[in-house]
Amino acid sequence: MKKILVVFHDAGGGHRNAAVALQAMAAAQQRDWDVELVQFQELTDRLDVLKKLTGIQIQEQYNTILRNGWTWGSQFLLRVLQLTIRIFHGPLVKLLEEFWKQRPADMLISVIPHFNREIAESWEKSYPGRPFVTLITDLADFPPRFWIEPVKEQFVIAGTEKAVEQARAFGKDDAHIFGVSGMVLRPEFYAESDVDTVAVKRELELRDDLPTAMVLFGGFGSKVMYEIAEKIDAASLPVQLILICGKNEKLARRLKVKKWNIGTSVIGFTKEVHKLMHAADFLIGKPGPGSIAEAMQRRLPVIVDCNSWTLPQERYNAEWVTEKRVGVVLKSFEDVVIGVQQMLEPARLAEFKRNVAAQDNRAIFEIMEILENLTGPGGKGLQAFDLRDDVLVP
Repeated sequence: MKKILVVFHDAGGGHRNAAVALQAMAAAQQRDWDVELVQFQELTDRLDVLKKLTGIQIQEQYNTILRNGWTWGSQFLLRVLQLTIRIFHGPLVKLLEEFWKQRPADMLISVIPHFNREIAESWEKSYPGRPFVTLITDLADFPPRFWIEPVKEQFVIAGTEKAVEQARAFGKDDAHIFGVSGMVLRPEFYAESDVDTVAVKRELELRDDLPTAMVLFGGFGSKVMYEIAEKIDAASLPVQLILICGKNEKLARRLKVKKWNIGTSVIGFTKEVHKLMHAADFLIGKPGPGSIAEAMQRRLPVIVDCNSWTLPQERYNAEWVTEKRVGVVLKSFEDVVIGVQQMLEPARLAEFKRNVAAQDNRAIFEIMEILENLTGPGGKGLQAFDLRDDVLVP
């Protein structure tokens, strides 16, 4: 049995989701793999300078920024973080090397940015020649040294043509670049479903004869969700809202006590987003790669914003939405009513849905075969699975 380590952290929800998706798909396909998830923040806590200064982990500081919308100037903070990592490069490599030697494995996969140089060098020192793979969970890199590093040992899996081009421009040869058809999604987004849309709406105490928007801002929500709901409510639009607050309990309580004129269903942390999306006609949220990819898989056009408050690594995602014509990009959610009005135009919504349906993201299946090839013979091959029908279990 092959041992595979997957490094993730909880700054945002997409990195954990990617790691869990790899582990779940390997189990569903009965791969001859033992996939172990490694929480990077816990591993490196004793070198977390910001935690020493503030008492809060880097990942929790990041999530606090997201919850409160304090994202203006985040590019400067990002570069400060990267500088700090470079200053502590030596101690980080040593710490990681010690850890890898205690966890012998055939392959190491990273689904996090910023630290891939340290991870690659420490892995190569521990197990020369064993593959190290960075799975980019953004639609594009945000160079320099965000996802792709100038180390020859790093393999890169990229979900867009843009990211593949960036890897080549950074000096990676074709043997170290694997282009796949989208962002990695958990297996449940592919499973055949007989979910009754009307039944889901009734479970949420929503009407089954009104257009429905899902408002989703990642696993930690955002206070801007309340402002979005207020604007839509004040405009008396013929629409109802599913508001996914994630772990932001304060936001959930605030939304629940408000007397709304439109239909609303407030949801806290849930693992059923894939099911709840069946009740939605479109999605409103920040241009996060995970939520956009999930929306595409569930055939939902999106309304996103892009401005100086948008996280720098997510700005290309808004460009992608415009390029593929799969939704509306606003300068600010101050204009959310305009975006919703466009979604409520039957011809415009039909066009968006056609373009969304043209997106064929099969990344998780493609990635399984890439990893199989990198780890060598011994596991089940492509012929054992009917990938065209998204069969998860042989």
